[in-house]
Amino acid sequence: MEEIPVKVAVRIRPLLSKEILHNHQVCVRLVPNAKQVIIGKDHVFTFDFVFGKNSTQEEVYAVCIKPLLVSLTEGYNATVFAYGQTGSGKTYTIGGDHIASVAVDERGIIPRAIQELFQHISEHCNINFRVKVSYIEVYKEELRDLLDLETSVKELHIREDEKGNTGRISAVKFGILGLSFYCC
Repeated sequence: MEEIPVKVAVRIRPLLSKEILHNHQVCVRLVPNAKQVIIGKDHVFTFDFVFGKNSTQEEVYAVCIKPLLVSLTEGYNATVFAYGQTGSGKTYTIGGDHIASVAVDERGIIPRAIQELFQHISEHCNINFRVKVSYIEVYKEELRDLLDLETSVKELHIREDEKGNTGRISAVKFGILGLSFYCC
């Protein structure tokens, strides 16, 4: 069976304090011992990885990102997308919010991957590495390079298909981490 190069993970975040105060209810549940979630009463969806509300940053990193980092050091490119509604936990999972003030165990996948990548590079001093990183956000049809704060926001043009349907992008964050290396 051929391996599919795209994997999809879903992470269910716990209710926020303000949601609890307003008596909001959890509408997504995990199916025990399966990689599935139930939305509402009976809508079941299957994913490659499912993380519940008590999952840790380390768990998400170890399962989803660490294998990509291993492939990256073998010469493959890796892309990670965090997709979801505003407030669904993308920034927390990717970076851990304000990275400078985040406790070590709350760091997201980017600081963890960068630390591990540069650790790997320092251990292989007989190889020259070139690292390229992109960190981009799409929000309300606007594209922003999160590594270049001086760059203005670029508007995305959403087009209609032949039936007059239009696509709408809510919020997406993604990083592309490319690594080139060669032996001395």
